[in-house]
Amino acid sequence: MSSFPIGLTPRCYALVPAAGIGSRSGADRPKQYVTLAGRALIAHTLAALDAVPRVAATLVVLSPEDDQFESAVPGFAGERGWVARSGGATRADTVAAGLQALRERGAQPHDWVLVHDAARCLLRPEWVDALIDACEDDEVGGLLALPVADTLKDAVIADGAGVPRVAATVDRRGKWAAQTPQMFRLGLLAPALAGPLDGITDEASAIEALGHAPRLVEASMENFKVTYPADFALAERLLRSRA
Repeated sequence: MSSFPIGLTPRCYALVPAAGIGSRSGADRPKQYVTLAGRALIAHTLAALDAVPRVAATLVVLSPEDDQFESAVPGFAGERGWVARSGGATRADTVAAGLQALRERGAQPHDWVLVHDAARCLLRPEWVDALIDACEDDEVGGLLALPVADTLKDAVIADGAGVPRVAATVDRRGKWAAQTPQMFRLGLLAPALAGPLDGITDEASAIEALGHAPRLVEASMENFKVTYPADFALAERLLRSRA
């Protein structure tokens, strides 16, 4: 690990933005509260992060109107489980609010923040450990990601019926699908999210906009984000197969 003055050894915090409503999921509630394998989706996510000893604490950032979290994840709040009801209209707003909440709890600019999607409920502790191992001495930080295996197509709407058609085949060499956690120092991520956010879809893209090149750490295809209705059934099967 990089050397720091006594008392300034970097800590790792997890930050889980969970202020969204999951409009693409087709569920009757925010998707983080849909029950999978006997527990709320977000409960699986938080259990995986809690199983990583190097994560000093996990902060969940909720909508101010959220009234479901405590019943969905009973007993979460404590020494290593923190909640902030300060989420915003966008992911970037929610993460930025979470960074401020971490500062208020004593996090320092040199500390690492691992931002993880609540809906990536198949996360394994060993994947988080692998990310920390890869990035703890890195000048920038990095993210879990997966090299793209499928052929990629550019699409165009070519007629008035709204039917997508292939415009071109995209060279997939060097293409990676970004996952989470994404691990950056608080003192770098906060100003990255304070800048122009056009085209910013994750924390890594905000860091890239500052001219940095985050490290890619290969992960598993199981670390997918539950987004569409069919994803829930797949996640349920995989979670039950681990039991």
